[in-house]
Amino acid sequence: MEWWLAALILLSSLLILLFLGMPVAFAFMFINVVGVIVFWSGEAGLSQLIQSMWSSISSFTLVPIPMFILMGEVMFRSGIAPRMMDTLDKWLGRLPGRLGLLAVGGGTVFATLSGSAMASTAMLGSVLTPELEKRGYQKSMSLGPILGSAGLAIMIPPTNLGVLLAVLADISVGAFLLAIIIPGLLMAALYATYIIVRCQLQPQIAPPYDVPRVPLSDRIVSALRYILPLSTIIFLVLGLIFLGVATPSEAAAMGAIGCFVLAFIYQGLDWKMVKESVAETVSISGMVLLILTGATAFSQILAFSGATRGIVEVVSGLQISPLLILIAMQLTMLVMGMFIDQISIMMITLPIYMPIINAVGINPVWFGAIMLLNMEMATTSPPFGFSLFVMKGVAPPNTTMGDIYKAALPFLGCDLIAMILMISFPPIVLWLPTLMRAPGT
Repeated sequence: MEWWLAALILLSSLLILLFLGMPVAFAFMFINVVGVIVFWSGEAGLSQLIQSMWSSISSFTLVPIPMFILMGEVMFRSGIAPRMMDTLDKWLGRLPGRLGLLAVGGGTVFATLSGSAMASTAMLGSVLTPELEKRGYQKSMSLGPILGSAGLAIMIPPTNLGVLLAVLADISVGAFLLAIIIPGLLMAALYATYIIVRCQLQPQIAPPYDVPRVPLSDRIVSALRYILPLSTIIFLVLGLIFLGVATPSEAAAMGAIGCFVLAFIYQGLDWKMVKESVAETVSISGMVLLILTGATAFSQILAFSGATRGIVEVVSGLQISPLLILIAMQLTMLVMGMFIDQISIMMITLPIYMPIINAVGINPVWFGAIMLLNMEMATTSPPFGFSLFVMKGVAPPNTTMGDIYKAALPFLGCDLIAMILMISFPPIVLWLPTLMRAPGT
């Protein structure tokens, strides 16, 4: 069978199953079994498939995924997150659009606690939306900042999707976690700038209100009590990787232990919280690892059928620059993100994209960071971004999906500006990884 026909059959069949609503893991598993029978010597191929599935999830590199999930669960269920929101609120003063800025600050803080954009959307939406409505904020400024800043959970470590992308793309997890820090902070700065400028130009969308004056001593005490301890968790995860003291797996374990210690200090540690956190971690981790086995096997089948080699040869033979290839890949994923979830996009594209990236000489860490931003945009891209529907669930009853779509668009524009800057200035992504004492694993 010609390679292009094999690629067409495998990819189109997979997309059809996904659009029909089959769970991602089962869709890949079905395609993998059929692909093994057709392209990989039948029964002997099935035995090889099982071995490759086992090897894909028996790696120490995957330990950060359940550890990061556990960190987020402990932080949210122990009640630490709302206390941090109160502390941030005390420091904002009377800035234009202060509640929108509170959403950005909260999203940035929560990004260091949880790698889930949907969890952050639910948390920020349920906490802030009632107050935003009460203060007369228009929906563009009450919903948009929450949708935008909640996505920072994907871009700022610890991030489960980032670790999964690094593993699938065969990128150093430690270098990748450091590479996405500056882009994530850049996005937060763009959101804050947009909110301040727009609220200055259109004060009616975020009416100012009297804010009780909080003494500086009280603000400092609150920061020392609730923000400073969080910085120790960040250091345990990122600082140890940066200094070369620990691998990402070891640092993630240290971060999880640190979260339990914080929960104990803040009197949020009890048997119910531990049980619920561990149960949810096992459930989500099992789903992620099952998806990973499917992605690995799909990549191998594409390679065995000749599709990967054929695609790489065609793209490498084109007389276009690697930069145009990179941009074309991102545009393709932007369109896919409007209709398909991030994990499916990664599993479909990475087995095809990464051989091309390596063949044309594009830095894989740089490409991965840009792709992760693309996946963050997919969570809020109309019409089917998952975070949009989470927001609908926590928004006031009079909120329509049209309101949510309109509120999300300006922040998607900020994301697009961040992507253009990352493409135009690679050091935004690559500077921090070059400072690592030792490469992560």
